[in-house]
Amino acid sequence: MVQLSVVIPAYNERATIREVLRRVQATPHDKEILVVDDGSSDGTREILAGVTDPNVRVLLHERNQGKGAALRTGFAAATGDFLIVQDADLEYDPRDYEKLLEPLLAGDADVVYGSRFAGYPRRVLFFWHTVANQFLTLLSNMTTNMNLTDMETGYKAFRIDVVRRLVVESERFGVEPEITAKIAKLGCRVYEVPISYHGRTYAEGKKIGWRDAVQAVGAIVRYGLLPGRASSHAGYDTLSTMDGLQNYTAWLWKQVAPYVGDRVFEAGCGTGTMTRYLAGREYVLGLDIDEHYVQMMRGGYAGRPNVRIEHADLAAPEWSFLDGHRFDTVVCTNVLEHLPDDRSVMARFHDVLQPGGRVVLVVPAKIQLYGTIDRALGHYRRYERTSLERLLRRTGFEVEELRYLNLTGALGWLLNGRLLRREVVPSGQAALYDRAFPLLSLADRLNPPFGLSVLAVGRKPARPTRASA
Repeated sequence: MVQLSVVIPAYNERATIREVLRRVQATPHDKEILVVDDGSSDGTREILAGVTDPNVRVLLHERNQGKGAALRTGFAAATGDFLIVQDADLEYDPRDYEKLLEPLLAGDADVVYGSRFAGYPRRVLFFWHTVANQFLTLLSNMTTNMNLTDMETGYKAFRIDVVRRLVVESERFGVEPEITAKIAKLGCRVYEVPISYHGRTYAEGKKIGWRDAVQAVGAIVRYGLLPGRASSHAGYDTLSTMDGLQNYTAWLWKQVAPYVGDRVFEAGCGTGTMTRYLAGREYVLGLDIDEHYVQMMRGGYAGRPNVRIEHADLAAPEWSFLDGHRFDTVVCTNVLEHLPDDRSVMARFHDVLQPGGRVVLVVPAKIQLYGTIDRALGHYRRYERTSLERLLRRTGFEVEELRYLNLTGALGWLLNGRLLRREVVPSGQAALYDRAFPLLSLADRLNPPFGLSVLAVGRKPARPTRASA
């Protein structure tokens, strides 16, 4: 059964906290309720002390820190499969949980926003608040390239693995644009559903004001435009950044495409950077060790019967996911360096290929470039062209292609990962690089003696040969 975590940040909500808890408890879900009292001084804390429901956990802040801090505490304590943020006032109705959860349960979304401007009933209140909300949403959309109608909504639902990834830094109401910017950077599938809204006046306890709007603008600029961590793991940030480099990935596919057949095993599909190009083939089996990426990819390719996505570990002793399939191509881009025993995995690639089939590898190049970004990504190694040739031959492959790629990218990696010792590729820098890439890629026509990556293509002989010792 699906477990739901409901996180309720509360500050001086004595008048509403009992009713909010009653309504949340009445929803038909197996759930835990996490109330984060953010230093209340009006009697809210005393009311919470009297709650006896075993499904309600009360987490206390000794002083008021803000909504962002309360969410950070609640997120860290959540144990469910999905998480909903529920404000402690009566502006949002728990009866809307079904709407919020539907795209998550269907496997279509990673995050769902409840839009106050797309739903009904909606209490008619302040015109200028609406203008401010629409302005902030527009500004946020410009930095994230999403088309939300209500970025500032207090009703958000998440897959728990998304919550586990997020690094929440904002203390106060800047947390809404911060979360929005970071889920965009992580490539999450975001849905929006209409919800009812029962807004409060200031006389009824509304707390947000113009200073919070100014803070939200600052958060949009900081988290949407400037370099920074979106995830608890630096590697996710870099992978999300690289996934957005459309000119580079299109060029990389052109290097790979001539060697790709009709029945493809993609070993490490990640967020689908290569899968989008492979999806037109007769049959594609995409594999990844990250459950978040697998769920995202399954949702994206649910209507494509020729594309199958599986969750598995290439380093596992058995590859049961193959289910007897044989392939004419194994595509493995930026994965082999993550595996402690690359030789045994390459030998397995040889086994799953039909005679005459190819393994197509793209791996990070040059030991001299190994630095802080490599360590953050979990790279065991970078490759030289000679070491990769030796690996191919020792696992039974004939070498068909072996060359360095992306000369100019190697310079950027050297700057960020060795000289500046960064753990994440700056997204703004990467975006500028991608725009210039059609011109920068001309350097690769010179067949340079080094580059950011190595492209290697090995062919399984049509007749069995014995791998080298």
